[in-house]
Amino acid sequence: MAAAAAGPALVSCAPKPRELSLWNFYGPGGQQKSQSDWFVRLAEEWNDTHDIKVRLRYVPNKDYKSGPTLQTSFSAGAGPDVFLLSPGDFLRYYNGGALADLTPHLDPAVRADFLPQVMETRLVDGRIYGLPMEIEPLALFYSEEILEQERLSEGDLPRTWDQLLELSQRLTNRDRFGLLLETNPGYYENFTFYQSMWMAGGEVFSPDHRSSAFDSPEVHRALKFWQDTVTRGVAPRRVRGTGGNDSISNIADGYCAMQHLGIWGIAEIAEQAPDFRYGVLPMPTPPGGTYTTALGSWAMVANAMSENADAAAEFVVWALGSADPSCIERMRRWNTVAKTNIPPRHSVRRAAEERGAFDDGPMRVFADEVMAQARPEPRYPPEVYRAVSDALQSCHLGGGDPAGAAGAAAEQIDTFLSTYDGAQIN
Repeated sequence: MAAAAAGPALVSCAPKPRELSLWNFYGPGGQQKSQSDWFVRLAEEWNDTHDIKVRLRYVPNKDYKSGPTLQTSFSAGAGPDVFLLSPGDFLRYYNGGALADLTPHLDPAVRADFLPQVMETRLVDGRIYGLPMEIEPLALFYSEEILEQERLSEGDLPRTWDQLLELSQRLTNRDRFGLLLETNPGYYENFTFYQSMWMAGGEVFSPDHRSSAFDSPEVHRALKFWQDTVTRGVAPRRVRGTGGNDSISNIADGYCAMQHLGIWGIAEIAEQAPDFRYGVLPMPTPPGGTYTTALGSWAMVANAMSENADAAAEFVVWALGSADPSCIERMRRWNTVAKTNIPPRHSVRRAAEERGAFDDGPMRVFADEVMAQARPEPRYPPEVYRAVSDALQSCHLGGGDPAGAAGAAAEQIDTFLSTYDGAQIN
């Protein structure tokens, strides 16, 4: 018995190899090889020069972004050391104590190198809890071949919502839809809706963020526009592939003639559908509205509850927040080679411009026209996200009354705010 008892004790004394787990939805083995390869190379470069090693875990897009995989891991006390986080879900993890403070590890000069509008949704009381990898503005992609078949030119492209609905009607037939908006409930659908809401003059919150402003004629108008795309039959009730963010399964495959999509579509199409001809233009605005685009931006964050929290924070800063030329080159490759984005750092943008990344084509349109006016994706607690999502789903697909749905959402938000105790909502 004594010998049997000694066995586990001896095993438990053996040192465990230290490693950092990095969860992501790109690779290894993700849908787009260039992006998967970038993450594999990132881990290899770190592992070649550090004792504590990084181990990648690929979580499919639908499970990572809309599924329970990440939330469940933290609930079980087994969250990853390093993971990717959008502004839309920032407060869930910050308020839960899961995000490590990166400020002590980041050189102030590099901090100033990040664009303020994408850094602000990762700040709490001036401290940094995530480093942006990219900036992802939204625009309208259109099939050049379909426009040519309909004997249309660039002069026929829509500039207003009414024109967009009219053109969508013309481009809709038994085999395709004229327009595609996201229909799956989730953070991505909310993100894409915010652009329409802002252009119509609507807001989720009052300027002081102490009450809801969602029940307004401007928000009703945006909800009605999304509803009209479905009730008129010019946009589908269900999107293909991984969702409305999937360019290959939707516009490139001929399922729609126009698609509300982000800048990442450029790299997807170049790699997976290189013969597809398309153009890009800023999303049309409502009459009397003010143009803006919404800026998505995934960030890399470190788990404050990890046994290796300091090493995880050091890795994040090494990967994205160093002044070393190798870091700038790494981010240039991510933002303009492996993936197509607007770089979140001034130095990376300059390096990309020197390589001609924004000289022509859709990347030039995004840089010069789409980005003319922009707002970052907001960070809202889950309760606010769900209230907006429920209202949007009710109107977009359920035929609900926009005023009634917005009023119900506003009431839910105000009730939540009356007891909210967490970081600033913005």
